[in-house]
Amino acid sequence: MPNHLPLVFDAPARGKAPKHWLDFDVPERRAAMESFGLPAFRADQISRHVFDSLSDEVTTWTDLPAAIREDLAEQLFPPLLTQVRRLTADRGRTVKTLWRLHDGSLLESVLMRYPNRSTLCISSQAGCGMACPFCATGQGGLKRNLSRAEITVQAFAANRMLAAGEVPGATGRLNNIVFMGMGEPLANYKAVLGTIRTLIAPVPGGFGMSARGITVSTVGLVPQIGRLAGEGLPVTLAVSLHAPDDDLRNEIVPVNNRWSVAEVVDAAWEYARVTRRRVSIEYALMRDINDSIARANLLADVLKRRGDWGWVHVNLIPLNPTPGSRWTASRPEDEAAFIATLERRGVPVTLRDTRGSEIDGACGQLAARETAGV
Repeated sequence: MPNHLPLVFDAPARGKAPKHWLDFDVPERRAAMESFGLPAFRADQISRHVFDSLSDEVTTWTDLPAAIREDLAEQLFPPLLTQVRRLTADRGRTVKTLWRLHDGSLLESVLMRYPNRSTLCISSQAGCGMACPFCATGQGGLKRNLSRAEITVQAFAANRMLAAGEVPGATGRLNNIVFMGMGEPLANYKAVLGTIRTLIAPVPGGFGMSARGITVSTVGLVPQIGRLAGEGLPVTLAVSLHAPDDDLRNEIVPVNNRWSVAEVVDAAWEYARVTRRRVSIEYALMRDINDSIARANLLADVLKRRGDWGWVHVNLIPLNPTPGSRWTASRPEDEAAFIATLERRGVPVTLRDTRGSEIDGACGQLAARETAGV
């Protein structure tokens, strides 16, 4: 087995983000107003500016007392993200942004417009501690967890882009958010759950999104999958399986050395049972690694043992390779044979529409290039 970076489940404490309005739930916002000597109803006024008007320019909020606006901006609305690069592809319908945090850490988000929806791929950590060798983020290691506000502000920024007409043909706001950017979302559980609750809370409490439009991806942190199932939130769970057997998955998804394929799939099945939400099994096809017909049959066997096909859907992903890496996309004929095998076994399967390959679309590539000074 090739050497891997060690798995990191507890992020370093350095670089802690400053507190921001987006870190707070509704009672905490009201308490913050009291600390300013203001009545609690001011919290709803401020939240309407943020979530309804998509404004964080406190000094322009004329319905607040002028004497406290500067202090409010300084203490509760510190700048969180600075744009480093923005790249577009697909005729402007895919926008990848590299952001710098207050401590110099980098993160990426990707906004994608489809015919009937706008989707944001969001980051939950600066870097990642899961050390998957085919992933640019994983090979860069974990810098730190993002705060609740640092995660949520990515959605705020994307909604502002849509509202400003910066994405051709897009109207309205985000329909979907997928926690599939940099980091392992369930390794930053508290902040991710706080973000989800802000995303789905009705205005003025939050953005008013549907929980069914939110997907949380994980490489398979089994205890946290169980915890998420008990939250009462009908979000979609996506499990990055990538291999149906322990021998291979131990190599390409090192967390499998802690929780086996069987344990991960059992946890996913239990999530589907409790939430009544179909689970997505993510499977990045890699040439001569995991794309054989034999492994397609084994994947069908592993999933079928948990019950009929109603609980699961396989989402095949053409690998967006990191330049110079031995991990690369499957040949078209092998991809087609893998799909045909699953379909013949009755497995619900789709091939993901790839976006942004010409703009370092794979997670972590743009941050890696920036760090290297390329």
